[in-house]
Amino acid sequence: MRQVERLIRARWVAPVGGPHAGEVLEDHALAVDGGRIVALLPWAEATASFQAVSLIERPHHLLIPGLVNAHTHAAMDLLRGYADDLPLMSWLEQHIWPAEARWVSDGFVHDGSRLACAEMLLGGTTCFNDMYFFPDAAARAAAAAGIRARVGLVVLEFPTAWAADAESYIHRGLAVHDELRDHPLISTAFAPHAPYTVGDAALLRIRELAAELDVPIHMHVHETADEVQRAVAADGRRPLQRLHELGLLGPELIAVHLTQIDAGDLSLLAEHGVHAVHCPESNMKLASGAAPVATMLDAGINVALGTDGAASNNDLDMLGEMRSAALLGKLIAEDASALPAHQVLHMATLGGARAMGLGDQIGSLEPGRWADLACVDMARLATSPCFDPVAQLVYAASREQVTDTWVAGQHLVADGALTRQDIQQLLADAAAWGARIEEAHGT
Repeated sequence: MRQVERLIRARWVAPVGGPHAGEVLEDHALAVDGGRIVALLPWAEATASFQAVSLIERPHHLLIPGLVNAHTHAAMDLLRGYADDLPLMSWLEQHIWPAEARWVSDGFVHDGSRLACAEMLLGGTTCFNDMYFFPDAAARAAAAAGIRARVGLVVLEFPTAWAADAESYIHRGLAVHDELRDHPLISTAFAPHAPYTVGDAALLRIRELAAELDVPIHMHVHETADEVQRAVAADGRRPLQRLHELGLLGPELIAVHLTQIDAGDLSLLAEHGVHAVHCPESNMKLASGAAPVATMLDAGINVALGTDGAASNNDLDMLGEMRSAALLGKLIAEDASALPAHQVLHMATLGGARAMGLGDQIGSLEPGRWADLACVDMARLATSPCFDPVAQLVYAASREQVTDTWVAGQHLVADGALTRQDIQQLLADAAAWGARIEEAHGT
């Protein structure tokens, strides 16, 4: 009998990938040792095969891979609700960018990211793909919280508190990449903001460096109709066509939003293996449009889910994002069978992991992968009775039902409480930032 650190027994297990992809297993256990999954097997076989130092029993719960938030701006938690009910460019140019120019700093990003990491862990998110200034500060916050993250090395053509021009953004980003090169939880991606904010020379340099360093490129693409129209008016090309001509389309590209897609765009995305990230709630709130997710999936495109930042959502709730994605996807496709619950769970776990280049490490409950897990209590009024736990997870469950979250086998949320972070201190720090911002700007 093999000794392992932990056996986790649950009423239901949804592995998402592997030999039981798309299935729900009943009364199974996950054996975890050294931070990785050793086995997934029926409870009777688990007790015969393993002796565990720790046994965790969740008799009314669904055990799933940890949720992967494939696009967010974590530190913008501190701007939650600051400028609501505005279209994207007004929101950015008249409110968010001026506020960021005044407030963004190492301390702002660190404190905002700490708050975001806590919010995500409590909601079952174990990994996030970030895009924001001072990525080194976000990395420190994520590492301290114990969450897995890929921090974006932001590139813009205009000055901010982080850098002065595209060259200095790239230079500073490379220093962060070198600092984090061997970190067990935190990795990097180049994050040129969008085609309309980054010029050709910088994009070509990013393409070369991404290939050399073997890191992804994380970028807003075709977020609004106005973005596409301005690009066509400027040089006759849609942004995706320009990126294609620059050689940026490929499996290393994580293209976020994609609300404005025609047949030619779809063909380019599918042909080059670009990963798409769908952010339904942010897109709806900013009235940016809706990605044709069912069509993209039918074309063989990997689609992940992201919350975007809390300034435009206004939360980092991946369970809520799954429900919105499923319902909006059915509406856009005019097909009630589009985006079924299991497919949406795949988007929120393994789809996100694959987009981030981590598809062989997380996103599925398979032996050898990191034990990034979440457990959801289905014995609540909103999810009772429970005929299909995955359907209930997507259509009815709330993040308050998440009882446990593990990253690399570390129990970061236990019985609904954070184990590494002081929630009262997080709230006090958030309130202090809110008071400063409100005093200076109003809301």
